[in-house]
Amino acid sequence: MSPSSSANDILRALKRLYRPPKSFLQWRTPLDLLIATILSARCTDVQVNRITPALFARCRTADDYLHLPRNELERLIHSCGTFRSKAKYIHLLCKKLKMEHGGKVPHTMEALTSLSGVGRKTACIVLYAAFGKNEGIAVDTHVFRVARRLGLSKGRTPERVERDLMKLFPRKEWGRINALFISHGRAVCTGQRRKCEQCVFKRECPSSLVSGKRDWAK
Repeated sequence: MSPSSSANDILRALKRLYRPPKSFLQWRTPLDLLIATILSARCTDVQVNRITPALFARCRTADDYLHLPRNELERLIHSCGTFRSKAKYIHLLCKKLKMEHGGKVPHTMEALTSLSGVGRKTACIVLYAAFGKNEGIAVDTHVFRVARRLGLSKGRTPERVERDLMKLFPRKEWGRINALFISHGRAVCTGQRRKCEQCVFKRECPSSLVSGKRDWAK
């Protein structure tokens, strides 16, 4: 199967199956989304969405986070895991937002990734969902798994998988790829006990456990 010949078919099929939001996290402002995405590292979106209402009620601006004592911030985000590191990153990035960006979340990849705790994945999510910019494809565990199983990438790192996907899909679809692949990864192409029999790609996917597979081009 050729990845280039199958990418468009895969995209069309996923669009028919799923209607995901731009982000699975709950947010109102770009700052909300940035903070929620940082909290989602090694934590489920469901859990993040449980704790952010109380956090966002207390903190609406970068200044609000800076005035919140570190131990109180840690208490509010405790159930998200690695909460001490995340609290540190939040205070550091809010300090930089205040000093260099007037308290606003920047909308370029370079500026976002210069903030503490913000890598390409977080930046891609914020740029697409908050600002409508397609600067890359956010590769989390679901996107990584689905892309490799479908034969769209052989990359062993999120960075390599992202590069491969960016070559295969048109730029206007980059932001949407994340949510579509996550939806499929959660519903069907799961990490354990994948549901190949229920998969729309069960006959073509090179990783399918279903017998009688055929090539994408046929």
